[in-house]
Amino acid sequence: MTDTNDGRVPIIRLATGVPGLDEVLGGGLPEYGFTLITGDPGSGKTTLATQTLFTIGTSERPGLYFTVLGEPLLKMLRYQQQYSFFKPEKVNTAVRFLNLSEAAVEGNLSAVLEMIVAEVERTDPGIVVVDSFRTLVGATAGGRDDGGLPGIVQQLALRLTAWQATTLLVGEYGSDEGLGNPVFTVADGILRLSQGTDRNSIVRKLQAVKMRGQAPLPGLHTMRITADGVHVFPRILRRVTGPEAVRGERRLTMGVPALDEMLGGGIPSSDSVLVVGPAGSGKSALATQFVSAGLANGEAAVMAVFEERPKEYLERAKALGPDLTSMIKAGRLEVLYLRPLDLSVDEALLEIQTAVARVKADRLVIDSLAGFELALAPTFREDFRESLYRMVGALTGSGVTVLMTAEVANSFTDLNFSPNLVSVLSDNIILQRYVELEGSLQKVMAVAKMRGSDHSKELRRYEVGEHGVVLGDALTEYTGIITGVARRREDLGEQRPDQARSS
Repeated sequence: MTDTNDGRVPIIRLATGVPGLDEVLGGGLPEYGFTLITGDPGSGKTTLATQTLFTIGTSERPGLYFTVLGEPLLKMLRYQQQYSFFKPEKVNTAVRFLNLSEAAVEGNLSAVLEMIVAEVERTDPGIVVVDSFRTLVGATAGGRDDGGLPGIVQQLALRLTAWQATTLLVGEYGSDEGLGNPVFTVADGILRLSQGTDRNSIVRKLQAVKMRGQAPLPGLHTMRITADGVHVFPRILRRVTGPEAVRGERRLTMGVPALDEMLGGGIPSSDSVLVVGPAGSGKSALATQFVSAGLANGEAAVMAVFEERPKEYLERAKALGPDLTSMIKAGRLEVLYLRPLDLSVDEALLEIQTAVARVKADRLVIDSLAGFELALAPTFREDFRESLYRMVGALTGSGVTVLMTAEVANSFTDLNFSPNLVSVLSDNIILQRYVELEGSLQKVMAVAKMRGSDHSKELRRYEVGEHGVVLGDALTEYTGIITGVARRREDLGEQRPDQARSS
């Protein structure tokens, strides 16, 4: 190691090869550190350790994987080689697997330690994995060695650190078992993996309980095991890239000229917009016009849809502006279809944020929040609003203008702007409603909120046709529209607001 300018010795952080894990750890796995990977059976400990081993191990400084009383080595390798990170050509060169079960069964911890040390001295590894150290406790019960597991682990930590090897110890410890255990005191880092059941959904989570010398992301982070191995989804999203955006630096068109007038010239850039209304009121049509208008101006966009498949969504949007299919081929538009019923909220939001970064999007549409929430595993629905707030803040802070749609029941006794109080997360709210006028069901639109900007207070009739949303005149001749009992002002002997201002 070399000293920094202020005399501090820097800690090199190694990339683990596990997507999202390095960010949770605070930059990566600390080089020469001694890290415990704990959790219940089936939580993904061995897969995470093996994935990291194949990433860090090289032919010059190989990775060593010691199996101690766990599943037979051949059986473990048979399953691990199914993952894409497992490269058979690296086995016995950059990665080596050794079985210490015989010495462990005899209950001789010192012999186990010496076998590890001897192999480390011979190969000079860059990373060492011992799986599973917890089983040594049972193996030494009544055995000849009375040094105890904590003492052996401490010796192992000291020796491997002296040889400049990064070490992962895998063990089956529950969430409370490690409290007061000397092994946890010795460790430089502790990762706890867990899985829980909520109704019919299985949810895996990871927590960086301890990481000396660096600042891990706090909290429980969702993880998923796929054909590619472990993928971690950090619960705190970062701004995409670039400097902090200046809110309202310019105005963006909604694709409906009359609505832009009501908005005082359009939506301020880097704002969040919520379009709310009952089913069939034209929320998706307006969202599509918003994207189409941006594409026509040379911008890029992402649409995350939850209630329609992309093919149907794009077919319906053909008449609203530029051909969205050609924009996808040109790399200026990405349509995400996120509808599995066991998504984690952070997994979905990270996928959206990644797509935004990939196409360098100026605009993002989430259609709809109700569909989004239904796509989540039940355990994540309680965190939906908090996680959505984090994502919207990260994206608008990076200069992305976000439009979300939300379905609310039409009520004539109050104004509902969104379920779960999502409206408080939005800078702007566009309200769509059904009203009864002269014996027919009609649609009206209003701008209910614009943070820090003046806007029209009018209620305007609108239609949704083959070319999208078209606004009509303001309904100044009526009163009591929102109550559901609209009456003409002239029948009541009242003046219209525009007549009152001119008189």
